[in-house]
Amino acid sequence: MSDAATEVREFRIDIPEGEIIDLKSRLASTRWPDAETPDDWSQGLPLEYHQEFCKYWETEYDWYKTQEKLNKFPQFKSRFDGIDIHFVHVRSKENNARPLIITHGWPGSIVEFQKVIAPLTDPVGHGGKPEDAFHVVCPSLPGFGFSDKPTGTGWGVIKIAEVWNQLMLRLGYDRYFAQGGDWGSAVTTMIGLQNLGNCKGLHVNMPSSPPTKEALKNPDDKDKKALAAGQFYQQWDSGYSKQQATRPQTLGYGLSDSPSGQAGWVLEKFYAWTDCNGHPENVISRDELLDNIMLYWLPNNGASSARLYWESFAKSFGNEGANGVQLPTGCSIFPKEIVATPRPWAEQRYKNIQYWNELDKGGHFAAFEQPELFVEEMRRCFSMLA
Repeated sequence: MSDAATEVREFRIDIPEGEIIDLKSRLASTRWPDAETPDDWSQGLPLEYHQEFCKYWETEYDWYKTQEKLNKFPQFKSRFDGIDIHFVHVRSKENNARPLIITHGWPGSIVEFQKVIAPLTDPVGHGGKPEDAFHVVCPSLPGFGFSDKPTGTGWGVIKIAEVWNQLMLRLGYDRYFAQGGDWGSAVTTMIGLQNLGNCKGLHVNMPSSPPTKEALKNPDDKDKKALAAGQFYQQWDSGYSKQQATRPQTLGYGLSDSPSGQAGWVLEKFYAWTDCNGHPENVISRDELLDNIMLYWLPNNGASSARLYWESFAKSFGNEGANGVQLPTGCSIFPKEIVATPRPWAEQRYKNIQYWNELDKGGHFAAFEQPELFVEEMRRCFSMLA
């Protein structure tokens, strides 16, 4: 593309050694708080574990192995309304592959998808059939990863959904599918609500919808579980969200200055939201957790990533109207999701659910935790929506 305004430019991650030296110096000089008073995670990330985690980060973790691994994926940048969006774009060798844009959330990144890109794009090489193939696009949300940080307001879910549609058109995909979890679910849902004519179906692993009147009046077992999970989240697990939605700039000073602070802010959620049997490293390796944390630390994204909450919570989340999402929709419900939304709840918002599956393991970071199950869900869902 010759027009600079619509140019798609190749990109490679190239972190100077000086940044790694600075990181290790900061880790070595961390001033730690006193230990938690209970013998569990109820006050947050335990001191002993976090000290061990950060010592490993300082002395053993090798960023450049991760950089080399990520750079094996074709990466690009393209400009939209004054900011560069970074994205992975892997085309399948199968001619009839379906274009699919996959969106992460907070505290995630494109790292979440590194184990699913190959089987999605090359199904024959990973236990699938040619008709299972996808052309995969994984963008970094504005203010996340290696995308630019917005310098003005307005970059909420509504705008991001519009830009994602523009991105897919810019890449030559006038017909595509969309997938997401966490904020990626919100963006994907908004693509469905906007229904600009190019997205032909969507999948979410975190369908968000309020309880039905019947669930509040006469709840069944699934309603009771979801209501209890929602109550726990509001009472004990949502403080991060309130802070990021109201004062992201204030929060950003600590996250930008302290790698142990940035790591703790992210790591605690991988304990809380994964199907990990009491410890995040039971399901995601220490190096993988650090790979994801590095995509916050290296680009200095503590404040800019938090602003997505301010943009989309403190202001309007978007007027959905009475019709909800009319596009064909698939939902995969992993049991350790923050709230495992029952289907009747979801049907209030997603009016055309054609695929629904409740799995027996996995949590909020589905592709990261259970890549094989995630790939199978994509294949099954989009074979029905195509």
